[in-house]
Amino acid sequence: MASISSAGIGSGLDVNSIVTQLMAIERQPLNALQTKQTAIQTTVSEYGKVKSAISTLRDAASKLTSSSLWGQTVSTSSNAAAVTSTTNGSAAGTYSVAVQSLASVQTVATGVYPTTTVNPGSGVLHIDLGAWGAGQTSFTGKSPAVSADITIAASDTLADVRDKINAAGAGVTAQIMTDASGSRLLMRSNISGAENGFRTSGIAGLNFDPAGGGAGMTQTQAAANAQATVNGLPVTSTTNAFVNIVDGLSLTLNAVTTAPVNVDVAADKENMKKALTAFSDAYTAVNKLIAADTKYDPVTRKGGPLLADSAVSAMQSQLRSLVGETSGASAVFARLSDVGLQIQTDGSMTVNATKVDSALVNLAELKKAFANTDVLNASNNGFAKKFKTLNDIMLSSDGSLASRSDGLSTQLTRNQKSQDDLTIRLAGVEKRMRAQYQALDARMAQLNGSSSLVSQQIAAYNRGG
Repeated sequence: MASISSAGIGSGLDVNSIVTQLMAIERQPLNALQTKQTAIQTTVSEYGKVKSAISTLRDAASKLTSSSLWGQTVSTSSNAAAVTSTTNGSAAGTYSVAVQSLASVQTVATGVYPTTTVNPGSGVLHIDLGAWGAGQTSFTGKSPAVSADITIAASDTLADVRDKINAAGAGVTAQIMTDASGSRLLMRSNISGAENGFRTSGIAGLNFDPAGGGAGMTQTQAAANAQATVNGLPVTSTTNAFVNIVDGLSLTLNAVTTAPVNVDVAADKENMKKALTAFSDAYTAVNKLIAADTKYDPVTRKGGPLLADSAVSAMQSQLRSLVGETSGASAVFARLSDVGLQIQTDGSMTVNATKVDSALVNLAELKKAFANTDVLNASNNGFAKKFKTLNDIMLSSDGSLASRSDGLSTQLTRNQKSQDDLTIRLAGVEKRMRAQYQALDARMAQLNGSSSLVSQQIAAYNRGG
């Protein structure tokens, strides 16, 4: 606060120094409140870390309760150059796949023109989409009809014709192929499959309609379906992708085969091991965090930010107790250690890879051990189910984390109000002190002046005597 000090006017009294030192004493309660505020904020921060770590543990446990995890499969192909596969929960097994032909698009070509500036003919080019019959003796248009009429002028070059066809959105794409002999106009259907062929008519040089007697263009590739056999059963597709050909299994054909390709579908054990490891890591992270927060160091005589915090200590105790519990969910895996998740002397959890691999052989029982739910008898719930339930309670709006965080928030609010009130009071105290000491300084200056006058008078009297 700005003020005028008369320190040293006549009296030599250091008002600023006196007020500053006295106010330092007066500010001690405010300093204590600020120290307390810092401690509370540190506690709030640590509770935020604990909440985040438990949330991560809850998510890891939740994944282990998911049927999709334990039902997840992975597929491999003995010849990926010919057949690739993907799986989304398809049943484990081996599928023998033989590829007779790949899906193709219809492609036709004009004769050779010396340059791209040549006009292939003028008139209205009519394009119909549909399927050709055997030997191209018949054509069945799509229903509803998909067709286009394209006006070609006598001045249009081969490139102009290409651009007009492509702009018409007729379901075919035009291109120009150029080599040493000259240029050709190509037209191909946009979508593969026997039902996605096309015919053209209206301009002699661009006609392709064998059934109608017009063939100014030559077919270089017919529209055809992909043909294969899966475990001896013939299958077809308009594309080379057989989506969900067997529940959850999709195949992509890449080449005609000379020998069957084996596609193996098996449980995705690697992903299951990752989920188990993620759970172990999440548990260890919670344990280490709480242990560090509640630790007392006898050398430095300092404790962690949550030392003697009953709420977080109770959570740690609950988690450790749960790790040691048995479960009736599986007849094979009664404890986490049976699966390969082992608790160390420092409270952390490690993964015994050999035990986990062995447990994954008995997948049905392993799934029960983690994901089983028994609404009548909680002791028969799987380990992951138990952890998720406990973590949900801890993280709930009325759980221990929320209650403690709310209490800390209330303390911070009260602390700040006390600081604000005390700051206002201290400003008043300082103002009064300065006024009092400045008045004292002025009075002392007056007294010093009177003393000096008396001394001068006495001195003059003595000289006169």
